[in-house]
Parts: sequence; structure tokens; C-alpha cells
Amino acid sequence: MAAPLTTDPSISFIIPVLNDRDALATLLPQLQRYREKGHEVLIVDGGSNDGSVTAARQQVDRILITGTGRGRQMNLGAENARHGILNFLHADSIVPEEYDACIQAALENPRHYWGRFDVTLDEPEFIFRIIGFMMNLRSRCSGVATGDQGIFVRKDFFDEAGGFKSIPLMEDIALSKALRKKSWPVCIKTRITTSARRWKTRGVVRTIWLMWVLRLKYFLGVNPERLAKKYYPAREDSLS
Repeated sequence: MAAPLTTDPSISFIIPVLNDRDALATLLPQLQRYREKGHEVLIVDGGSNDGSVTAARQQVDRILITGTGRGRQMNLGAENARHGILNFLHADSIVPEEYDACIQAALENPRHYWGRFDVTLDEPEFIFRIIGFMMNLRSRCSGVATGDQGIFVRKDFFDEAGGFKSIPLMEDIALSKALRKKSWPVCIKTRITTSARRWKTRGVVRTIWLMWVLRLKYFLGVNPERLAKKYYPAREDSLS
């Protein structure tokens, strides 16, 4: 029999940060309404030098500092979270109305342990709508979520699954594979908006091809350290 949801249905929003001052200026004001309702916001900084921490200080409950690597950052946030539901949220996200209620409703069913949102990209061109559609379809068919999609999970289940792996790339894919062994994700059709920066900077076709190749190689067992060097030589941010 499935275990009931923790008696604490409040949410800890965990945001890994690395030089995200401008993005946080958009995201954090959206989350204040949820702080007022008893949820908490944590940012975990991986070594920013753009004033991200100083700018965020008045709009978060706690600031944690660690080394670079989203997996490491999000694990530290989870370790320090006070509430029974964890939501891992990228700094360049725009969340929908009643974001917290969507998460709580998804986890009311005792057989649901984790989930994610559909995603839309923040550019109006048709190609970006297609990319978002394909991301959502792939996730729904595979049971694998990416960090763009606002992964949420019961804290007890996250701990049981072992958290994020300490790898420089594909940490969200690895977590999804661990979580789906016990429960398929709840796929919420309400959408998070995320940045199209990576496609615009590197080119749509090149980025799509690179991401598919890297994911295929990861599933075939190639070391994530090698894949990370292929994806971002400057190690700006995660693939997810």
C-alpha cells in the first residue's frame, strides 16, 4: 500500500544559482505570495560574482553557498529544506498562477510521489513552440523530466531515491530514472515558461542535435564528465 503524503504539505522552493541576478529579479517577486502562505524559498549559490546573493537576500528565506554543479547545489538545498515537498526551480523560470496549488493537488494521491510541469519557451517564434511541444511529449512518453520543467517530489521519496548524482551533466535525467522506478511522474499540463537562450545563442538545429546526441551517449553509458566538456566548455550552466 502506498504511503500517505507527509503531514507537512508545504513546499520548499529550491533554486540553484550561478550568476543569475537578472533572472532572479523576475522570478523571486513571483514567489513572494507563496512565502506569505507558509512555503519557503531557498537559493543555493554555486559561486556567483554578479551580486546574485546580495540582490536576492530580502526575498528568500535562506541562502546557502556551495561549489559549482547543479546536482550538488540542489542536494544541499534539499538537505536544508524544512518542508515535506521539494520543488527544484531554475532561476530563469516564470511560474504559472497557483503554482503551489498545482503541486499540492498532484501529490494528494498517495500513489503519486513526484512530477513536473509542461514547459513553454519565452520566444514567440513557431520553432520555439515546436521545441516546447516536443520536450513535453518526450517527457510524457519517457517518464523523464528535465530541470526546466520544475521537478517536484516528496522529500521522503527524494531521500529514499538518493537525491541528485554528483555529476556535471544529466543530473536531472539520472534523478528521473531513479524516481520512476517507484512512481511514474505526474505530468501537469499547466506550463512553466523558461528561457530560450541556449537555442538562440548556439542555433536551434545545432542545439537540438547536440542535446539528443548527448542524451543518447549518456543512456549508452558515456561518462558525464566527457559529455559536459562537449556541451559547455566554459561550464556556464547545466544542460537541463
